[in-house]
Amino acid sequence: MTPVGLSGSGAAGLFEQEDAMITAALIFAALAALLHVYIFTMESLTWTSPRTRATFGTTPEEAEINKLLAFNQGFYNLFLAIVAGVGIAGIAMGHKAVGGALIFAGVGSMAAAAVVLLLSAPDKARAALTQGAFPAIAIVLLILGVAS
Repeated sequence: MTPVGLSGSGAAGLFEQEDAMITAALIFAALAALLHVYIFTMESLTWTSPRTRATFGTTPEEAEINKLLAFNQGFYNLFLAIVAGVGIAGIAMGHKAVGGALIFAGVGSMAAAAVVLLLSAPDKARAALTQGAFPAIAIVLLILGVAS
């Protein structure tokens, strides 16, 4: 198999490049989904544990007060991960339009939430970048793959 971009001219090279972009997008969408499952775990299952409190910078008292809000927010993260995962499965099964739409919805919401976090709490820039990097990369790669 010839590396992408070195396959010569014509339609075959274009399809290989499109497939490589979409494959890379699926990998980054999967990484974003896995990260959001991890965030779900912290927010909904281990919110009051010392390790999770250290990650979020909360005291035991703050964690108890915010436990229900964190529990609910964790499920939002889980549902976004599920949407992205179903989109990945859709594309893998050959349903590019539906799969792509679901991936854009899932990772687009993840990226938008990262922007909201960055704008509303600039001191949480590291968390926003961690939360938003994989989704943003997936979006760019999927756009490039679909546009090729």
